[in-house]
Amino acid sequence: MRISLLAGSAVTVLILAGCSSTSDEEPARVFATPDGPGLSAAVTEEALVGHLEQLESIAADHDGNRAAGTAGYDASVDYVVSQLESAGFEVTTPEFEFETFEAQTQTLSLAGTEIPVIALSYSPTTTAEGITARVVGAPAGADGCEAADYTGLDLAGAVAVVPRGVCPFGVKQTVAAELGAAAAIIVNNEPGPLDSGTLGDADTARIPTGGVSQEDGAAVLAAPEVTLTLVTETETTTSRNIIAQTTTGSTENVVVTGAHLDSVPEGPGINDNGTGTAAVLETALQMGSAPEITNAVRFAFWGAEENGLVGSTKYVEGLSDEDKRNIALYLNFDMIGSHNAGYLAYDGDDSDQVGEPAGPAGSDAIERTFVERLAEEGVAVDGTDFDGRSDYGPFIEVGIPAGGVFSGADENKTAAQAEKWGGTADQTFDENYHTDQDTLANVDRAALAKNGAAVAYGIGVYAQSVEGPNGVPVGAEREAARAEG
Repeated sequence: MRISLLAGSAVTVLILAGCSSTSDEEPARVFATPDGPGLSAAVTEEALVGHLEQLESIAADHDGNRAAGTAGYDASVDYVVSQLESAGFEVTTPEFEFETFEAQTQTLSLAGTEIPVIALSYSPTTTAEGITARVVGAPAGADGCEAADYTGLDLAGAVAVVPRGVCPFGVKQTVAAELGAAAAIIVNNEPGPLDSGTLGDADTARIPTGGVSQEDGAAVLAAPEVTLTLVTETETTTSRNIIAQTTTGSTENVVVTGAHLDSVPEGPGINDNGTGTAAVLETALQMGSAPEITNAVRFAFWGAEENGLVGSTKYVEGLSDEDKRNIALYLNFDMIGSHNAGYLAYDGDDSDQVGEPAGPAGSDAIERTFVERLAEEGVAVDGTDFDGRSDYGPFIEVGIPAGGVFSGADENKTAAQAEKWGGTADQTFDENYHTDQDTLANVDRAALAKNGAAVAYGIGVYAQSVEGPNGVPVGAEREAARAEG
């Protein structure tokens, strides 16, 4: 059993019941003070890197990835479960079904010229000959998220071409399908290819949908006709979440914190999302299963996030109304050590008035908690939208306030951000996102350490109190806020 010693900070010692102390026995495990300062001091870069090394080794032993539905994912589950059990947690691994997706043929032809295209996950298949049809593009400034964006245009039998952004890909193809489009092409909204994307699930997928780069998008829009061939296959399989909760603290104000454990099939997923997994796991190990806390903490490690937030969605769908009422808030951690790292907190109050709206009542307070914590480290934090691309999505959809920190994915770092945080302007936060180069060697360890400590701080703060200046609605106020939302 691992010994964790926190110098210079108060600690709680758990002596295993029924054991006397002898030189042949393992020493009593030492846990950190279970509050914000205590946990943030205890969650070290060294410990986080240790977990990442284990996850990278697991991927190396299993075809280079830890994707849901694979032996690499199962080995990742085994590792996290064993770690949690070593800290005294009772752990469950509920199973759920989801669809796996494979694209066998992906081609796009414009008057005989081949354009690179990817099939979005769950895209329905075309025939081997593909779909040849005229092109109808969403008007300039329209995002294709509602039928009104195509007013005056005839999409019947056409290939709809629509920019990425504002709403999920699944919404864009649904709108096009309902207007009669035969297929859809999503154009990246920034330079470079659209490396990956999902329509959400097989039930949402209506028409064959591919993605192209911003540069190639212009050529597609200019073409009178294209031939799109996406030969795909979707199969049903199973995966697991991991759930572990403290035995102490109120179960009427549960703090749920989560990170997705799976990688994409293309790589080991060490930043996405080994880093978030490591931070949540190490916080659990430092807290222990029976800390002196006010509110119970539920640690979750989600499966099949990369397949469309499946594990977290199935979990929330399985909660009773009372279960949902008893969750005070959800803290999500997905990518906290990006190579060209940013320091971002989910924009709970929509303070920039850009993009997605504010989160449920209390999300603004969660954002302040992380902004203030990182400010103590000399880091000025920017907001990032609740854009539906991570596991907070199912929680905010049912009115549960959410928040967390994030170091950026495939968006570009601005010049102002590079001046503020370092790194390279006009380059993506993580050029290794969803590739085989998402390895420990490409993790920004300084960002990992700062964000990892912030993860632990936020969990510790709310474990002790969900009220106060940075609190969330409780009791009747919570019920009213969620009813209104």
